[in-house]
Amino acid sequence: MKPDAVQGMQRMQIAVIGTGYVGLVSAACFAHLGHDVVGVDADVGKVQALQRGAMPIFETGLQPLVASRMAHGNLRFTHRMDEAIERAELVVIAVGTPSDACGATDLSALNQAVEDIGRMLSHPLTVAIKSTVPVGTCDAVEAKLRRSLERRGMHWHVPVLSNPEFLREGTATRDFLMPDRILIGARHRRDASALIRAFEPLTQGGVPLIRMSTRSAELSKYAANTMLAARISFINEMADIAEATGADIEEVRCGIGSDARIGPAFLKAGIGYGGSCFPKDVSSLRHEAAAHGIAPAMLSAVAGTNERHRRWPVERLARAYGGRSALNGLHVAIWGLAFKPGTDDMREAPSLPTVQSLLDAGAFVRAYDPVAMRNAVAVMGVHDRLAWAAGAADALAGADVLVLLTEWAEFVDFPPARVSEVLRHRFVLDGRNALPVARWVAAGLRVVQVGRPERAPRRVLRPLSASRDDAAQPAPAEAAAGTS
Repeated sequence: MKPDAVQGMQRMQIAVIGTGYVGLVSAACFAHLGHDVVGVDADVGKVQALQRGAMPIFETGLQPLVASRMAHGNLRFTHRMDEAIERAELVVIAVGTPSDACGATDLSALNQAVEDIGRMLSHPLTVAIKSTVPVGTCDAVEAKLRRSLERRGMHWHVPVLSNPEFLREGTATRDFLMPDRILIGARHRRDASALIRAFEPLTQGGVPLIRMSTRSAELSKYAANTMLAARISFINEMADIAEATGADIEEVRCGIGSDARIGPAFLKAGIGYGGSCFPKDVSSLRHEAAAHGIAPAMLSAVAGTNERHRRWPVERLARAYGGRSALNGLHVAIWGLAFKPGTDDMREAPSLPTVQSLLDAGAFVRAYDPVAMRNAVAVMGVHDRLAWAAGAADALAGADVLVLLTEWAEFVDFPPARVSEVLRHRFVLDGRNALPVARWVAAGLRVVQVGRPERAPRRVLRPLSASRDDAAQPAPAEAAAGTS
């Protein structure tokens, strides 16, 4: 999509509330389409950083897009709500809606934004909620705005629409500009006109636009994320069965993914899903179902299976070394901390319980991630047995075993011979089934992946009871001779 694609169409004044993953990407992309956009955030420090061109998040392609639109003059940032909505025709709410302690959706940030809009609004406009919210939120927000305006003697109709986002971290700008579809939920067809105009450059280019009720649009977001989470939990449960029966989950994945009714997407076995969307959306939908008297057995199973697979790295190490107590004193190199490649997001990252469990067991951990180090340090804090590495090779220094938790390309492409030279036990756990196993085994490494037959060099390695200083590279205590 070329910049200023809206040329020849009506240029709009848009305010985007919230400059997190969804808000910042949406603001930049609406500006890329040629609209005049103001991003507003209550965090003054974040706004000042954005005004200097600094990015609060790592997202592929976002920084140059923001810089380009700011230089062009149709994207700016402020912490003042009144300034942001002063001329706006469309206000997009993209604030965080995390789960609370009970699993329900925390709407405090959204409610604050709505309260501010109702207090400061001086002309009719349209509000669109991009935040993931419980079914019925748009109706409640519209009623709340109506009451706020009536108290001020204003009787405009301010439609509140649902416009759920389907942005994947790491490919968010591309997903916004080249989406599979655009969903607009509105109580009345005429209410959707402003949002339809905002997306006109995309729909004119052939992107399908689907109109529905606000409640259907709100539920569609939860349903989409929960379906994807369910596929991940399903393939991980199949991986458990594959490991127990001697099957290979990668072959099974190919066998079922080639069925046109199923398809291959989100059928990659591993250590489960994380991030800001799937965990909280599954939790929120479970809570909402229960509030309506529905026992969501399938959603509970999805969450339970995912939680179990987040424990796989430590449980698999404990099995290999003869019990959890045997991990005491083990030196573990961790490759990858972010919940997925292409982002620095540590929210619900599988690395968090893995590292904590290793430390609890008495292991020494040396960890590295290409972009998430700052966030990881902030979340994990300081521990006398946790060290932060300067690179992938540095993480291997003094390590007995390597555990891959995030499938960054630099890890997948790392020369296995270099790993074999320094890894004391020549033992690798691939929690993402990402490594080219044949090459790593050929380099003399024993590789364990999720739901796959173990691969090891033909020679029998000695048990772990040998000294850590033994140059012969001892192996874990369980049967170490695998198949090549």
